[in-house]
Amino acid sequence: MQYTSSRPRLPAGRQRLAELLRAGGDVISLDTAVGVLKLDRTRAAKTMARWAEQGWLRRVGRGRYVPATLGTLESGLVLDDPWVLAPALFAPCYVGGRTAAEHWDLTEQVFNDIVVMTAQPFREKEQRRQGATFTLKGVAKAKLFGLKPVWRGQSKVDVSDVHRTLIDMLDDPALGGGIQHVSDCLAAYLKRADRDDALLIGYADHLGNGAVFKRLGFLAETDPRGMALVAPCRERLTKGNAKLDPALPCPRLISRWRLFVPAQWAKRGPR
Repeated sequence: MQYTSSRPRLPAGRQRLAELLRAGGDVISLDTAVGVLKLDRTRAAKTMARWAEQGWLRRVGRGRYVPATLGTLESGLVLDDPWVLAPALFAPCYVGGRTAAEHWDLTEQVFNDIVVMTAQPFREKEQRRQGATFTLKGVAKAKLFGLKPVWRGQSKVDVSDVHRTLIDMLDDPALGGGIQHVSDCLAAYLKRADRDDALLIGYADHLGNGAVFKRLGFLAETDPRGMALVAPCRERLTKGNAKLDPALPCPRLISRWRLFVPAQWAKRGPR
């Protein structure tokens, strides 16, 4: 006697869709569809667009789709982490700034957006995709360093390591949610077991923005744990003045750091 499975066989179209979902992971690209479906790019694109119209896929970018309804496809793939969209939509890129600070436990604050540093040209700094808000910041390909790959679901996403995260926020305090939050993140960094002053200074050298050393030196000297960073920053002090936070009024000049600061920050100094 022959036994057959009680599970109904999926129609051919559903089988192909299920194969694509299993192969595609969290975000399905047109290139993946071409390989799995054995179609040319035009036919593969039309097939994916049709499945999107039918409600099986959701388009998240040019040639990029995510699974929409998977219950009848016997697949466990779901898009429950918007980080996976970053490499699919903005590569070459990495997750950074305040988002990375939260990832590395530099802060307990929770932000509503995902900061993505991208070498890809873009028009809109803030983009809404699949219910998630992405805040984009341009970065040259040569500055894509200090990154760590992390697995989110089935997708590998680059995120700035804890040292690069801090340097990026000192380079542009807006990425860190403002200079007060950047200062809090620096204080948390200085307490960490994996703190690496030499690497931090090396990253700042590689980035090449003199304002980073002015901000880092000024903030470091207000914390006894940061005093080892003060001398390297002073050795790298560049000409000209910078602002502690370009988004804030900074009327007071701290001449030893060539740094304009908000009035309430002017009283801070070595402890």
